[in-house]
Amino acid sequence: MSVITDTAVAPAREKRRSGRGVWYPYLLIAPTMITLVLVSLVPFVYAIYLSFHKAKYGRVGDFIGFDNYAKLLADPQFWNSLKVAGLFVGIAVPIEFMIGLGGALILNSGVRGRSVLVPLLFIPTMMAPVVVGLLWKIMLAGSWGLISYNLLERFGWLGDQSIFASPDLALYALMFVDIWQWSPFMMLAFFAGLQALPLGPYRAAAVDGASTLRVFFKITLPMMVPLLAVIGLLRLIDAFKVFDTIFILTGGGPGVATQSPSVLAYKMTFEFWNIGEASALAVLVWAAFFVFCNVFYQIAKKKLNAF
Repeated sequence: MSVITDTAVAPAREKRRSGRGVWYPYLLIAPTMITLVLVSLVPFVYAIYLSFHKAKYGRVGDFIGFDNYAKLLADPQFWNSLKVAGLFVGIAVPIEFMIGLGGALILNSGVRGRSVLVPLLFIPTMMAPVVVGLLWKIMLAGSWGLISYNLLERFGWLGDQSIFASPDLALYALMFVDIWQWSPFMMLAFFAGLQALPLGPYRAAAVDGASTLRVFFKITLPMMVPLLAVIGLLRLIDAFKVFDTIFILTGGGPGVATQSPSVLAYKMTFEFWNIGEASALAVLVWAAFFVFCNVFYQIAKKKLNAF
């Protein structure tokens, strides 16, 4: 036995002595790390560099310190974009969360037709954002859209104007589209989490005669909290930086009613060619989210036992 063990360990020792065993794991992950650095870190560092320079119309000029940041903070459009993103995230994500959790509980209760429903729930999430935008542009278009004509206009809830052209309703229409697309994803993620929960606590609760509500709040919810925190954070980040759906459906309009930070950064870069301020906007949004995510991570780790 000891001969076999010595025979197996000897090559490992020889590798460690020669250094091959130490560097082997790093060699395996090197291609991924190099790709990540090239496509993520290098552009971000260059964006930081541009944010401190006068960069306009494709030309990088002199170092101007924090001037781009000062102009951005004094720009009402910047604060309006944060307000738009805050409303979008603050209303759409909690609704998606509640629909997702409720739907997951229903699916987990053994509802009939579950094997048919689950594949159907993948459809909105699998759609490309441009397809989702075009689909809902047709459904809610002015006086000829399927929903806008047959429901909203026929019952006098909306005139012949497209809902996306209304300064008061356009943002809520975008929230509706986001909820339609992402609630099924959250439902499936939560359903997978419910399926993985251990059955022991539920059997003990059944023996004790615990009610359904008590089982949910005392067993299901505490065990699901880490997953709820992770999915909620990922969805929040994704909703804040939404660009494609807004750009296709409203382009940030009417006026600036639906202009999110991502759309504002796009306009600054490709319409006004003010790359310095656009870079400053990107850096500020990244810094704010970096702080938020770290605070959320620490709280979720200590209080919710997540991550």
